[in-house]
Amino acid sequence: MTLSRSLTLGVSLLALAGLTVAATGVEARTYMQDEPAGAQQRAATAYVSAIRVEGNERIDNQTIVSYLPFQAGATVDAEMIDLAVKTLYRTDLFSDVQIQMQGSEMVVTVVESPIINQVVFEGNKAMTKDKLREEVQIRPRGVFTKAKVQEDVQRIVELYRKGGRIAATVTPKIVELPQKRVDLIFEIDEGPKTGVSQVNFVGNKAFSDNDLKGVVVTQKSLWWKFFSSNDNYDPDRMDYDREQLRKFYTNRGYYDFRIISAVAELTPDRKDFVISYTLDEGEKYNFGRITIKTDNDKLKAENLQRSVAIRPGQLYESDRVEKAVDDLTFAAGSSGFAFVDIRPQEEADPNTKKVDLVFNVHEGARVYIDKVNIVGNTQTLDRVIRRQMLVSEGDAYNKALLERSRIYIAGLGFFKEGEEGVKISEKPSPAAGKTNIEVAVVEQPTGELSFGAGFSSIQKFILDIGISQRNFRGTGQDVRARIQTGSIQKDIDFSFTEPRFMGRNVSAGFDIFSSSYRYRGVDFRTESSGAGLRLGYNLNGYSVLRLRYNIRKDYISTTANNCDSLLYSCGNGLTSSVGYSLSYDRRNDFIQPTRGWNAVLRQDIAGLGGDVKYVATEGEAHWYHGFRKDMILHVSGSAGTKVPWGGDSVRINDRFFKGGDTMRGFEYAGIGPRDISSTYALGGQTYAIGSAELGVPNGLPDQYGLKTALFLDIGTLGGIDKSLKVYGPGTTTPGQTNPGIRDDFTARISAGLTIRWKSPMGPIQFDLSQVLSKADYDKVETFRFSQSTQF
Repeated sequence: MTLSRSLTLGVSLLALAGLTVAATGVEARTYMQDEPAGAQQRAATAYVSAIRVEGNERIDNQTIVSYLPFQAGATVDAEMIDLAVKTLYRTDLFSDVQIQMQGSEMVVTVVESPIINQVVFEGNKAMTKDKLREEVQIRPRGVFTKAKVQEDVQRIVELYRKGGRIAATVTPKIVELPQKRVDLIFEIDEGPKTGVSQVNFVGNKAFSDNDLKGVVVTQKSLWWKFFSSNDNYDPDRMDYDREQLRKFYTNRGYYDFRIISAVAELTPDRKDFVISYTLDEGEKYNFGRITIKTDNDKLKAENLQRSVAIRPGQLYESDRVEKAVDDLTFAAGSSGFAFVDIRPQEEADPNTKKVDLVFNVHEGARVYIDKVNIVGNTQTLDRVIRRQMLVSEGDAYNKALLERSRIYIAGLGFFKEGEEGVKISEKPSPAAGKTNIEVAVVEQPTGELSFGAGFSSIQKFILDIGISQRNFRGTGQDVRARIQTGSIQKDIDFSFTEPRFMGRNVSAGFDIFSSSYRYRGVDFRTESSGAGLRLGYNLNGYSVLRLRYNIRKDYISTTANNCDSLLYSCGNGLTSSVGYSLSYDRRNDFIQPTRGWNAVLRQDIAGLGGDVKYVATEGEAHWYHGFRKDMILHVSGSAGTKVPWGGDSVRINDRFFKGGDTMRGFEYAGIGPRDISSTYALGGQTYAIGSAELGVPNGLPDQYGLKTALFLDIGTLGGIDKSLKVYGPGTTTPGQTNPGIRDDFTARISAGLTIRWKSPMGPIQFDLSQVLSKADYDKVETFRFSQSTQF
């Protein structure tokens, strides 16, 4: 008696999937897939003495037999044969499977699934073929199956839907080829692009429609918004907009705000959508009582209370609640409790319009790090990344330290900017109470071979030749060699930095340089050459101490016959100086900060050898606050002074010259002491400059690299030595005060617009300025542009 089980499948797709088989020179046919045929069953079992495979061409017999749930010598029944058929079918290698018993020999007859020869896209205009190939999963030389093709059809339709073409249709077709190969063709009808004719808000009273249109991402379609990708209907984008509206209102006191409905309706001509949000704003709430409850006697609630910045009576803001959770987590970690679970509980009273907050602090289970795995680095050595980590294998898991580690790794500058450049995530570990940490990086080029030219309103023509490698041999070493020549400045320099000198947490490096300067508006030229040594030490996770020694030989000359003047001190000079800088950095990102601050104090003492004696002290600080991705407030301030000692005076090439990039609205060397008889700038020994810059949205996608910001600059410069304000020897009145020397600390103020563009030719900056306050002898400018060296 013979046991049989058959499953028949056509070599093409289901008619249900809409597939048409087209073979050149033959009639087109449509195949239907049948369900597996019912097996002839008997109550008895059968002994399998041998297994014979038939119909296979590409797949060898042994491979097919290995898929079977039994081997020769086994006793089988109808259920086991049914399982064997399903198992072979699930491999996607076969379009038809039949199993029959011939005596005691089992015969497995298969029809192999076709192999994809090529994948072709037809009818696509709005989407490139490369974009479509990235989206689909089926590939040439892969096995053809109906299910995979249908999944890819859905992916392509979804891609078009997100691009605003909701009427797009995709019809898959196949062309049969010899040797069981097929060409897969996706015929695409893209359909018209649907835009957004209106974005309406119903029920809003506290904020106008224009206010709310600035909150949501979806925009009204306008002809001039050809760069925008958010002016079409996308359900996912509408969900995002709903969340943005919720955050907008709840961060302005509207605790019980809700969106009643969000509807997208096609216009009668079916070309555009009208999107309408119906809102229930509710009423404003303030914070009420702030309570912290902890189940750990060692973690005192009163100590944690100090880290919460929320105070009763303040306007309710949902973001402040999240910030308070982060602050409490950090405070608990600083107290030695890195594993805490903090859950805020909000209790709103509609009568008093207050929201009471209760922070429940529970000590979580202690988890340790089992392994730290680095992935994605093909050039950078693992140890270069690992030494930026503040945790290692065996340490207690600490989310705050891991986030800081991510910032340090990104700060190397070896990886792609943004969150996708460096990601740190948890992975399961087989060990109980432990977790694995995965550090995934996306490297970017760190070597530059440059030969280029540029132009700026200061330098005019610039020619630059150089080679640099910020990650030499993947070790993190920085090597640079460069030659730059321009109309006012020429530089030759070579530098080398070892970030881990002798395997310790100490950076070391040296510099060799030669340069010459001749600035417009400054009546002197200087030629310098020298060398320097550097050491840096990371004091903790935020502070770095750097030590340096420089020796420099200068030669100063002037275009006028005034070298005898004390103002210029022409001739040779040797400067030997030692110095240090102490920096503190609490920014959330070293490359593109949106929160935090950093500061640095620098001091150099010249006169330990050489013939120039002064003490230079400078400091600067920066503070960042991001309101949104394209609206970041950056406030900065800097100040410095140079004080001579040992009866010396500060030579003109060692004084401060400000303006241009350091004080927008003024020419380089446009502010500070000046000889009004010749209009030349003399430089100052003391300066202070403050700046506030706010990024403003320009409506352009990030990929265009265009950023705009409003700025306000305030500063002053002055204070040259009194002995330099008198007539020098050889004049008609030596030793008398020179009335032509103007030096005061008048406040300079300017405001304007800055445009920064990461162009294909290199970074370009435009400054449009309006001077609000100045001294009568200052040199101003309303427009400035500069372009970096091209690579």
